[in-house]
Amino acid sequence: MKNLVILGGGYGGMKILSELLPNNLPEDVSITMVDRVPYHCLKTEYYALAAGTVPDKEVRVEFPEHPKLTVKYGEVIGVNAKEKKVLLKDDESISYDDLVIGLGCEDKYHNVPGAEQFSFSIQSIEKSRKTYSALNNLGPGSIVGIVGAGLSGVELASELSESRGDLKIKLFDRGNHILSAFPDRLSKFVEGWFKEHNVEIINHSNITRVEENTLYNNDVPVKCDVIVWTAGIQANKVVRDMEGEKDRSGRMVITPRHHLPNDEHIFILGDCASLPHAPSAQLAEGQAVQIVEVLQKRWNGEEPPAEFPPIKLKGVLGSLGKKQGFGMMADRAITGRVARLLKSGVLWLYKFHNG
Repeated sequence: MKNLVILGGGYGGMKILSELLPNNLPEDVSITMVDRVPYHCLKTEYYALAAGTVPDKEVRVEFPEHPKLTVKYGEVIGVNAKEKKVLLKDDESISYDDLVIGLGCEDKYHNVPGAEQFSFSIQSIEKSRKTYSALNNLGPGSIVGIVGAGLSGVELASELSESRGDLKIKLFDRGNHILSAFPDRLSKFVEGWFKEHNVEIINHSNITRVEENTLYNNDVPVKCDVIVWTAGIQANKVVRDMEGEKDRSGRMVITPRHHLPNDEHIFILGDCASLPHAPSAQLAEGQAVQIVEVLQKRWNGEEPPAEFPPIKLKGVLGSLGKKQGFGMMADRAITGRVARLLKSGVLWLYKFHNG
């Protein structure tokens, strides 16, 4: 019996399961999925969990059940490619025939002293829970500093401003406009929303140090009761520690078939893979479909495609609280109520098909 091991039950890992189960898995292949938590987490909704606007259960989906699927609860600490084993903390290693590494990403602190120690995060469900506790135990008039005005920072700031209108929220952005990856018109729309909702945007910021309840912007101290870091990501430490070529964010360089150049049995998925597009759930799912095709061809004794067509991304959607939103669909900027409804609809469909 061959064992396909999937590290990480994120969007890509779930897509692999949905493509293979219940009826597309060969008789001589079993699947082992390893994750730190015993359920799939909707990472795109962690901002709402941290802000206190959705309960914990709303960002969880049960893993599928199948006789040939084993879900292992544990923490991956390394991969021994020579012996084809996955190393787990405080547990026995797991042998694999094919391995898919989709362990996701971690915060990147850019060597800012104190940033990791004194700021909160929304990069995992465990960290989002701690951030929720910190934010929602604040007294009225408390100051929240959110470092980073990309999609995560903007969604957290907007959700928190509706959830806790009594707080003073400061959004630190290093550029001229927030959401620098989006068109200026869209960025200005979001900035206008923040102005109406009393969220202070601090442009041209440069966080040089973080201390307890204080961050230093261009070396000037700014008092904050809670600091949340959303200013960059990097690949999971397990991947950063692996041998092989990586990009500046620690993501592994892979072949067009999504495996390592020197090991066709180790596939790199999602936030751990160096790809032309920014990491996203859509990109991970697109990769997953192509990885499954490679595996199925091999299992059938056939040669997989040498390359695949580019993964088509439908767009990006963000929320501004519960009633407004923004995004890009087919290179077209959309804002307002329609964008928010679209995002809610996409989430509902995903949970419907996976829940």
